[in-house]
Amino acid sequence: MNDTQHFLRGDHPGFDLAREAASMLAEQFDTPKHDLGVVLGSGWAHTIDALGEVTGEVSFDKVPGLGGDGVAGHVQKVSSVRLPNGRRVLVFGSRTHFYAGRDVQAVAHVVRTIAATGASTVVLTNGCGGLDPNLAPGTPVLISDHINLTGTTPLVGPEFVDMTNAYAKHLREVARRVEPSLTEGVYVQFAGPQYETPAEVAMAATLGGDLVGMSTALDTIAARHAGLEVLGISLVTNAAAGVTDAPLTHEDVIAAGSAAAPRVSKILADIIHAI
Repeated sequence: MNDTQHFLRGDHPGFDLAREAASMLAEQFDTPKHDLGVVLGSGWAHTIDALGEVTGEVSFDKVPGLGGDGVAGHVQKVSSVRLPNGRRVLVFGSRTHFYAGRDVQAVAHVVRTIAATGASTVVLTNGCGGLDPNLAPGTPVLISDHINLTGTTPLVGPEFVDMTNAYAKHLREVARRVEPSLTEGVYVQFAGPQYETPAEVAMAATLGGDLVGMSTALDTIAARHAGLEVLGISLVTNAAAGVTDAPLTHEDVIAAGSAAAPRVSKILADIIHAI
């Protein structure tokens, strides 16, 4: 039995597959445990270059339970990185998105696999739309809380998980010590894949949202259920629909993420080093 089997105890339907994936990664990367997991969303791919020594890589399609989504800008590989202090970080270059046509258990598989490797913390990133006109494209924002408007959850049956401190306050404090200019906001996840309408964006603002996107909330629910502490960081890649008159395109999202990548990736790498 691989050492990773000691983690993620329980009989949830998705846990066995996560343990299988973790065992495969432990063998692939020749390490029984990772200390931290990172999921890179749109605009964050260059973070891995600033983290430390990449000791191994494997494509998503080689990992049990993972699969590519074919979306431009999503890096479909898992990397093992050794930080300067010797800690090991498991980096997913993308995630499984709810809009990709797979069920919510597939969405949760990435963070469950991270937990199964022995990590205690996961850093979730994304590209998003900003509701505040002052949040210009290229602005990183700490997620303080979320609103899940997908209409689903990765939990099954009476799995009552406390979400009061879903995005760990002490991790946000670490992030602000590294980069004092970071602001915070509430992230609203829609199901996608269509962008939100101006009316939906206005609704999100009325509900208390600051950021809108198509990921992260479901990941966070699964992460908390698996016992992981979560740090969430969004990169504003565009003004949300109706905030300006500009139409929304995936190409513009990619371009905004690419332009901000060197700066925000360095910030994220510094935060990870400080956790």
